[in-house]
Amino acid sequence: MIRSLISNSAARAARSTTVGAAARPATSALVSKPSRGLFTSTKTHFGSAPKPALAAAETAAPAAEQFDPHAPTAMDKQTPPAPGEDFRVVIVGAGNINFGSDEGPWNHSFRLEHKLGPRLKVTALIDPSAARADQALTVKRNSFVLSAYKDTIVYPSFEAYLAAPEQKALKPHAIWVGSPPAYRGREEEGRNLEMQLIRAFPDVAFFIEKPVSTGPVEQAFNIAKRLEESKNVVSVGYMLRYLKVVQKMKQILEENNLKVMATNARYVMAYEHTAKPDWWDKNQTLGPIVEQATHFCDLSRYFGGEVDLSTVMAHSLEHSEPAGQLSKMPIDESKIPPDQRIPRVTCATWKYESGAVGSLTHAVALQGFNYQTELDVYADGYSLRLVDPYNAPVLYFRRPGDDHEEVVRYQNDDPFFSEVSNIIDIIEKGPGAAPILSSYEDAVKTYALTWAIRQASERTFKAYGKPDA
Repeated sequence: MIRSLISNSAARAARSTTVGAAARPATSALVSKPSRGLFTSTKTHFGSAPKPALAAAETAAPAAEQFDPHAPTAMDKQTPPAPGEDFRVVIVGAGNINFGSDEGPWNHSFRLEHKLGPRLKVTALIDPSAARADQALTVKRNSFVLSAYKDTIVYPSFEAYLAAPEQKALKPHAIWVGSPPAYRGREEEGRNLEMQLIRAFPDVAFFIEKPVSTGPVEQAFNIAKRLEESKNVVSVGYMLRYLKVVQKMKQILEENNLKVMATNARYVMAYEHTAKPDWWDKNQTLGPIVEQATHFCDLSRYFGGEVDLSTVMAHSLEHSEPAGQLSKMPIDESKIPPDQRIPRVTCATWKYESGAVGSLTHAVALQGFNYQTELDVYADGYSLRLVDPYNAPVLYFRRPGDDHEEVVRYQNDDPFFSEVSNIIDIIEKGPGAAPILSSYEDAVKTYALTWAIRQASERTFKAYGKPDA
């Protein structure tokens, strides 16, 4: 869960660089030229059909070769989408991640609308709550994107969708999965959505939200293997990888042939307005490391490489300890069994396979609305510090021969739009059109790290914690 995440870190730089969104022609938000923009009409135009999804998930070439800091990624900076044949999408899940909320910038349907324009046709919305689905569709149908949703049919399950005769002639070009992770990433029936997708649509692209599962890590890896064998194009929603400042960090490391020595991630949330009881219950949302800190675990891996999970160590501050008492709890925590309540602080360390060291601190500590989120990456002669990636990303970096930090900002950068745009470009133009920066297997490795941290903290608390408040 992410709200308006604004860091209060002060810039200490001697010089600052702000890069605008439209300095020169681009070849992509990260690679290829984006052909996206606002709806320009509600009329459907017909042209050449989109190409089917090809090959396995695309991987990015070295960032130093491909990163274009001038490529426009904000939706209002895009060229209006070209006329063409309908692009059919099935959306799984009518909740916030697909249709937006006041809690954050996520809203996949909004990005699809701006990428595809009047070509977008959402043929089906799958959600067990008809009321929730109808509410989402009502909002869309009362807006300028009516043409995308006027014929959308709601189904309570994927099985019901597959059985519907009216869908036989409406094969989707992409399936957007934003359903709760409890129903995916496993092998048992009812929680194996990916397997159902592969069987029904072996040549359709899938966008899948994180975390990829709530089940055993081993099963998630098995699902990843099946997806790789199926050759479906698959992208997972670790959108922070698509930030320009993140790609700039990769570029600095690659251009200077640097080996990362250490990563240090810090995620401090403002808790007093987090009023959903499920979020405070580890049995419901798996706790803040698996559910919330997953993006920072993923960025840590993105820079540090693969983690030796046997080295993960962690401590936690629990609700029952004197220092774990929160003065502005927004819920009645007494209704949650004590062993299911979330930790207030988790501190973890690990070794990367390269020998580098990683660390993460996650805290449920701040009040108000603004979070503090930062990631440090260290290499020989270099310090790279990413601040506030969710809201106003800034990179502070120090290089050899200069004791001052340089500052890099990019205006109007939208990583949610970039991840949506890239997978659509691959569907329509084929492999190599754009990079997918998080494959399913890669996302499972991040999931494995979050579980390793949670389990390590629970073991150490059991052995060394102070359970009496």
